[in-house]
Amino acid sequence: QVQLLESGGGLVQAGGSLRLSCAASGGTFSRYNMGWFRQAPGKEREFVGVIVWSGGYIYYADSVKGRFTISRDNAKNTVDLQINSLKPEDTAVYYCAAGPVSKAFTAQNVDYWGKGTLVTVSS
Repeated sequence: QVQLLESGGGLVQAGGSLRLSCAASGGTFSRYNMGWFRQAPGKEREFVGVIVWSGGYIYYADSVKGRFTISRDNAKNTVDLQINSLKPEDTAVYYCAAGPVSKAFTAQNVDYWGKGTLVTVSS
């Protein structure tokens, strides 16, 4: 059983930056692809990005490409999401997720979820 705990959310003005962190415990972190989803008020949860178990491949949703950067540290069991040039439409609860390396990184395939951290971007 893997536990994921996000931190780093908050209120920020448009154009600003935040760094979200996710700390994993209770499992073998390096066996999982790790990533982030987000859910805005009244909308479905959407994929943000994924970093494979080795850190050797990273993929982002088109809506965040060029602004968001995912990184992981398998020695510290952490995965981070650096968010730059924030827009009001980035307002959402951001969820850390762990998925199996053998499957596509979709919400349906995620094995473990964090409880989320709220990011609010003011215009």
